[in-house]
Amino acid sequence: MLLRIPSVLTPAQVSQCLTQLKAADWSDGKDTAGYLSRRVKDNEQLPESHPVARQLGGMILDVIDQNQLFISAALPLKVVPPLFNRYAGGQSYGGHVDGAIRPVPGTPHRVRTDLSATLFLSAPDDYEGGELAIEQGSLTERIKLPAGDMILYPGTTIHRVEPVTRGARICAFFWVQSMVREDAKREQLFELDTALQALGRDNADHPSLVKIAGVYHNLLRLWADT
Repeated sequence: MLLRIPSVLTPAQVSQCLTQLKAADWSDGKDTAGYLSRRVKDNEQLPESHPVARQLGGMILDVIDQNQLFISAALPLKVVPPLFNRYAGGQSYGGHVDGAIRPVPGTPHRVRTDLSATLFLSAPDDYEGGELAIEQGSLTERIKLPAGDMILYPGTTIHRVEPVTRGARICAFFWVQSMVREDAKREQLFELDTALQALGRDNADHPSLVKIAGVYHNLLRLWADT
């Protein structure tokens, strides 16, 4: 399931991120790439230990923890603190699959990357190219969102970032270990939760509401690991 989550950050929060990131010292993205990804990765990345990365990453974690659409879709158990990358001057990231397990820097913890997330910080008009291309069977979705919007997608997908031919594309990105490992089950729960919320808004006294809520929570209880 690919899900666009709009307005994760406010314009003021986007502006704060860009001001601090544009003044930061970036490193070669290959420094954090695996042996396969190094061949196709050409970008800049803010070091995980950089104070700006820690501050802005913490702010984003606080925001998504309050985003009900993200919570409903991801059912997050663990989240890798957000990282930041920059593409300019023809830079790109060829087709790759994210590593299945990510360490959490400075801790002994590991996170299974059930879901990947890209949070766009640069406005679409500020750069050309830079689409996030995600393969879904025989189709490829090309995604370029307004600043502050986020795309959530399965970590199992092959994806790439197209070359940026003008301006600079700056994004935050992170990974989520869901309480529900399988994407198909997670999607079913999301659709059920979405329908349940709509029914609650439109007909809060409907006699079936509690029964449907029971089905949702019993399935979650059956499928979730905590």
